[in-house]
Amino acid sequence: MALAPSERGGPLTGITVIDLTRVLAGPYCTLMLAELGARVIKVEEPGVGDISRSIGPFLNGKSAYFISLNRDKESIALNLKLDADRAIFEQLLDQADVLVENFRPGTMEKLGYGWETLHKRWPALIFAAASGFGQTGPYAKRPAYDMVVQGMGGVMSLTGHPGGPPTRVGSSIGDLAAGMFAAAGINASLFERSRTGRGVMVDIGMLDAQVALLENAIVRYTATGNVPGPLGARHPSIAPFAAFTSKDGHIIVACGTNKAFLDLADALGTPELGRDPRFDTPTIRVENVDQLQIVLDDLFATRTTAEWLVILEARGLPCGPINDVAQVMADPQVAARNMIVHTEDPVAGHVQMGGNPIKISGHPDGTLRRHAPNLDENREALLAELAMQAG
Repeated sequence: MALAPSERGGPLTGITVIDLTRVLAGPYCTLMLAELGARVIKVEEPGVGDISRSIGPFLNGKSAYFISLNRDKESIALNLKLDADRAIFEQLLDQADVLVENFRPGTMEKLGYGWETLHKRWPALIFAAASGFGQTGPYAKRPAYDMVVQGMGGVMSLTGHPGGPPTRVGSSIGDLAAGMFAAAGINASLFERSRTGRGVMVDIGMLDAQVALLENAIVRYTATGNVPGPLGARHPSIAPFAAFTSKDGHIIVACGTNKAFLDLADALGTPELGRDPRFDTPTIRVENVDQLQIVLDDLFATRTTAEWLVILEARGLPCGPINDVAQVMADPQVAARNMIVHTEDPVAGHVQMGGNPIKISGHPDGTLRRHAPNLDENREALLAELAMQAG
């Protein structure tokens, strides 16, 4: 609407998002919207701000965690229990297309900004709420963090090695998935509003998002009656599709077809492996996956990962190394796709971060991002802009 668009542009240019979120799920959603061109105005608690500002590591006293999730946003501090600040907040809503929050259900109602109230006064506003368990159901009022929903949603039961201790996925997919689904819901709602003129409520539960990420585990249980469990690095339904031990580390090989397995057997110098009755069909390979793992580990152990990659890539076989974060950041494909971006923060200095995986023709994806705002950094500019709108 009337407030200024994102400086970088994108398909959401002209869309203004009021961001009441904190920590990860909500800020990740609004980060995605900012990456797509929306203007994101972060409304924070005075004196404290988003509590992720206190989460390390720190660069010259500024949270790198906060920087990575809140670049390309603006900040204004408002106490929504004070009349004067509520008036400013409502002026922002007058100009907004989307409001995003990730409080526990009931909080917005206590503040006087529940969905029914918002929709009555701002009927075109899209209201997105991300919470641990959504707005309905017996768990709705419970607090939740990433690891809680990873456990409750079944993802942890599929992660790690058989017989090993409970293991969370290495990134916070409980929060990140909720943020991604919220962004998807907001974009779909913006499209619907272009037809109807009316806003809707987007209700995202972190637990729901984890269940949605179980992939084929639910249907496998339905089909077989067997409860899926952790399998280490291998695939539950395809073999070989795993990490194997090389001379100097590990290599990932994924043979999704029978032809790929025959090509792998040839590449390994053991074409007879493709005719071995223990492994000569996809179903039998899965049934004998432990034996297949031993055979392939012994073969791969004869060369380094780099040597095998040259051989397998020449055959067009899906394969790759297991990179650590430093290796990911140095990978030429990652660089070519602009997946490491940076900001020049006036406090923290030069900061590198993950880029935008959504590439859209006609919208250049530069390497530089606007710095994450200090608390209340944009207050004066925003108030002047609102005064101009009111005048």
